Amino acid sequence: MGLSRPSLSVEVVVEVVVAVVEVVVVIEVVVVVVVVVVVVVVVVVVVVVVIVVVVVVVVVVVVVVVVVVVVVVVVLVVVVVVVVVVVVVVVVVVVVVVVVVVVVVVVVVVVVV
Repeated sequence: MGLSRPSLSVEVVVEVVVAVVEVVVVIEVVVVVVVVVVVVVVVVVVVVVVIVVVVVVVVVVVVVVVVVVVVVVVVLVVVVVVVVVVVVVVVVVVVVVVVVVVVVVVVVVVVVV
């Protein structure tokens, strides 16, 4: 007698096919879940990067505007100070010249008379 191959019943074949289909369905569900998670993570990362870039741009613009305003104010203050100093110097010089002229005239008048 030779070895005989055991015959597979229809029930066993159906059970094997059902088990294989269940495994394939589980694998498909896992793949779909992984793809959805990856897409959600990518979208969240892109949104966060866009928000960070916008915040950085806004901060840079605000800093540039503040620096420009400070520079303009400093320049204006320097100009005002220079103008005031020039006016004071001119007034002092004029007063000194007038006083000297008056003194000279008085001295000349006193000496001549």
